[in-house]
Amino acid sequence: MASPDIRFPSIEGLRAFEAAARLGSFERAAEELNVTASAIGKRIAALEDLLGTPLFSRGPKALSLTATGKEYLAQVGTALGLLAAVPLHRRTAQRVERLRVSAPPTFARQILVPALERFTAAHPQVELEVVLSIPYLDAAATEADVEVRHGDPASHAGEPLLDEQVLPMAAPALLQRLRPMTQPRDLRDAPLLRTPLEPWAPWFAAAGLDWGEPAMGTKLVDLGLTLEAAVSGQGVVLARPSLARHWLAAGALVPVFRVTAPPAFRYYLLPHAAQGPAAAFADWLRGECELATQAAAALVSGKP
Repeated sequence: MASPDIRFPSIEGLRAFEAAARLGSFERAAEELNVTASAIGKRIAALEDLLGTPLFSRGPKALSLTATGKEYLAQVGTALGLLAAVPLHRRTAQRVERLRVSAPPTFARQILVPALERFTAAHPQVELEVVLSIPYLDAAATEADVEVRHGDPASHAGEPLLDEQVLPMAAPALLQRLRPMTQPRDLRDAPLLRTPLEPWAPWFAAAGLDWGEPAMGTKLVDLGLTLEAAVSGQGVVLARPSLARHWLAAGALVPVFRVTAPPAFRYYLLPHAAQGPAAAFADWLRGECELATQAAAALVSGKP
């Protein structure tokens, strides 16, 4: 039986102290323990008050342990390790596996997010974090477990996604205002939406036109913005059917011509872990990309 003079600290206080000491900051400890940095600070303050001595040296520099804190950390670490080893304290069935996924904005909005419920339903133990990467700006690798990139085929070693062609699309209201579009050359007098992420030159060549890139009009450095501009009737967009399939299905966009061309840039799935949540997510994403391209192809062809 414990002596009445012994005052035991709370497990929450001990865990907060050990995490902050190991990770070097209240913020990182808070992230690991799923609480706020303020809660970590209060728990450690209560622990220091119970012990009657400071455990951390607080100053403008990085968080550091006092001499007493270093000694206490060794003792606490051993105690927490013993508690963690007790089988009844382990909740394997409820263990959460965190997975960070990075993707360009339009891919995330049009392909990834609409289908996420199917992945989370099949993998309830995986906690997803989706972050956006910006083409041209986020050139360096991120800390994501699964990463989708958009870029030049020659500069990527990843696995291609969304295997499809691009073609011109426009809002029906815009086409009514323009002269009849019977052949690709009729686009000469039409407003063409511009983006460096989907240049017109490959499609012009496929259509037998020796035109250069359009020189007039607003340049939009985002594929989603060009689609939004097209839906609002601002111009003709050159786009992948998979990214536009919701607007195609609703009739907000229609193909202008059936001539197609390979896209100048591709989406790529970068190398990832061969097992675990990353591998499961990558397999699921491949399937969703295939479904998206098939659905979009049916919309463009007019087949149900």
